[in-house]
Amino acid sequence: MSRVIHLSDLHFGKDRPDLLEPLIACVNDVSPDLVVISGDLTQRAREGQFKEARDFIDRISAKVLSVPGNHDVSLHRPFRRFFWPWRSYRKWIDQDLTPNFENDEMIVVGINSVDRFSWQTGRLTAERINHACDAMDGAPASKARVLVVHHPLEHPAETNKKPIPGAEDALSRLLSCGANLILSGHLHTWHAGNFTIESGTTTAVQLHAGTSLSSRVRGEPNDFNVIDISGDRIAIERLSYNEETQWFETTEARQFNRASDTIFE
Repeated sequence: MSRVIHLSDLHFGKDRPDLLEPLIACVNDVSPDLVVISGDLTQRAREGQFKEARDFIDRISAKVLSVPGNHDVSLHRPFRRFFWPWRSYRKWIDQDLTPNFENDEMIVVGINSVDRFSWQTGRLTAERINHACDAMDGAPASKARVLVVHHPLEHPAETNKKPIPGAEDALSRLLSCGANLILSGHLHTWHAGNFTIESGTTTAVQLHAGTSLSSRVRGEPNDFNVIDISGDRIAIERLSYNEETQWFETTEARQFNRASDTIFE
């Protein structure tokens, strides 16, 4: 079995300092094989905020794979955003904007969905999609294929944010390349379920994390996901922050079969 922790939307600069120690302790207690951060490590892409994010990552005992979010490029400094959008992210977080991780049971592929010219909605170019497909194509069929992207490729009905342009076509292509599980953030709300789009007779699981540290909640508690992958089973637990106990506790648990659209509650 492989265990992945999925964090998102930390928003250092608009974070809750009281959640920092419980989150780090809980993440390390779970003993994951990999910790994934699906973007928005900072609030305004400032050097000090990236340094705080780096310090946070350095305290995690497991390997960390992250992708940028739209808040990780500067909004209010357009010259920097247009010409050097990734300078601070690459300096403090990772030179690689599309990192990969692989072990005996899974391959995890990062996709950069951020567009410096379309700051809110993002963009998935053919080159970015092909890069992810090439990475998945190289893995044995027995391995789960997990993608990490900041912008969701399908929005729950209750959200009013605009989806990423071309999301349906991008999702169809990624599913045809064998994606089993796609992790995302951006909406600050939690969601787990199968995509409505299918490729052949199979679909994939979409998992949105809310916000793990930010005070910018959308009527939901701060949370993160614990994912256990074993054979064809994907087990998901949502851990939400309890203000009374001051600890992250399981509030949702679901199991999926990555070979079909079956959900095991």
